[in-house]
Amino acid sequence: MIDKSFWQNKKVFITGHTGFKGSWLCLWLHFLGAEITGYALDPPTDPSLFKLCKVDEILRSITADVRDIKLLKKAMLESKPEIVFHMAAQPLVRESYRDPVNTYATNVMGTINLLEAVRECKNVKTVVNVTTDKCYENKEWMWGYRENDSMGGNDPYSSSKGCAELITNAYSRSYFDADNYKENGVSLASVRAGNVIGGGDWATDRLVPDCMRSLAQNKPIVIRYPDAVRPWQHIVDLLYGYLLLTQRLYQDGSVFEGGWNFGPNYEEAKPVRWIVDQLTEMWGSSCSWTVEQGNKPYEANFLKLDCSKAKSILGWYPQWGLNISLKKTVEWYKALKDQQNMLNITTTQIRDYGRCIENR
Repeated sequence: MIDKSFWQNKKVFITGHTGFKGSWLCLWLHFLGAEITGYALDPPTDPSLFKLCKVDEILRSITADVRDIKLLKKAMLESKPEIVFHMAAQPLVRESYRDPVNTYATNVMGTINLLEAVRECKNVKTVVNVTTDKCYENKEWMWGYRENDSMGGNDPYSSSKGCAELITNAYSRSYFDADNYKENGVSLASVRAGNVIGGGDWATDRLVPDCMRSLAQNKPIVIRYPDAVRPWQHIVDLLYGYLLLTQRLYQDGSVFEGGWNFGPNYEEAKPVRWIVDQLTEMWGSSCSWTVEQGNKPYEANFLKLDCSKAKSILGWYPQWGLNISLKKTVEWYKALKDQQNMLNITTTQIRDYGRCIENR
């Protein structure tokens, strides 16, 4: 259970707070009473959830790059956070093919810079590094990957996140070792998730945002790999896991360090074509979909996570099944189309999810 009293007045530092996941996290933490400092580039899309919900009004927002180690250290030392979420990243597979240098610089060196800043900031007690399910060496298994499976990646994005995981492990063992927790005082974990959906995502080359754009404009939906199977989950299910883990890391230290998977139940992993059909039906559209022609960059065909660790140790379980997650996502974009107050819509969904947790 999320403990609101725990988060009250906690100083939290978030890199990548202007992005889709970061904005949702900021809104939830603000609701819980945390004192937030955000460090990121300008929102990566226009429109953006960050601007629609006026997230900059609920926190101290620093516009800067995680590749700038001097500025990152300065910002962290000035904000004196107790808790750090590292979410800043170049998050797109296709973009990583187009610009591998920036992808590695952001995802690899950005992680190193963040952890170096943590080493100098004595206020920090807990660090959560956000990576991805694509950090695993994908062998197209039918079963889910566990936290102790090998890191890998066949494209620049995936391998950069595998590298970020290796870096996190190296810093944990070298500077924040669990056996010396009382001495170093920092607990460090990484969190891995699959395809996250929800309102406010406008990233290019991402299925649900692509679908929402096409449906809003009544245009055919173009997809790349209709038979690719992915673990789909709503952003609030994922953030629930982050918040639970952070509480335990802060309170119990090194016992909860290491990697953690947060994904939907196995039956919620569905092929792309199924997701597109469901979204089209929920939107109330007769739009068709087509498969993109020409050469396409490699992407994994089958990918699932084994989340037994989070379920058995943290007591975390997804609260919104796939149908509810898709429904909530469509409702959000329809509300935007109807020019409703998107801050109210987003915070209402967070409160709705909170009631699901309380009534579990």
